[in-house]
Amino acid sequence: MKQLKTILSVIILVVCMTACAAPKPQEEFEESEEESQNDYSENEDSSDPPTFHGYTCTDDCSGHQAGYDWAEVNGITDPDDCSGNSQSFIEGCQAYAEEN
Repeated sequence: MKQLKTILSVIILVVCMTACAAPKPQEEFEESEEESQNDYSENEDSSDPPTFHGYTCTDDCSGHQAGYDWAEVNGITDPDDCSGNSQSFIEGCQAYAEEN
């Protein structure tokens, strides 16, 4: 009985440590503002909207960046494999696939 409790305690400890160490999905795609700035152009000298790898952004290109990062993590190399609920996410994914 004592041996069973010890084994169960070890299993619970391992499961808890594994669960606590796993990154949260949103943390995988977080980056500093400086890193994000390198991937898109704000066209500061004109009234044109910012662009991300040739795609026009509506605001800060965060949707494009998320799609690009997702494609990188998932090894997407064919733009036709990009899908989602957001056009900017899809375009970010396609930008990565087109470059790789």
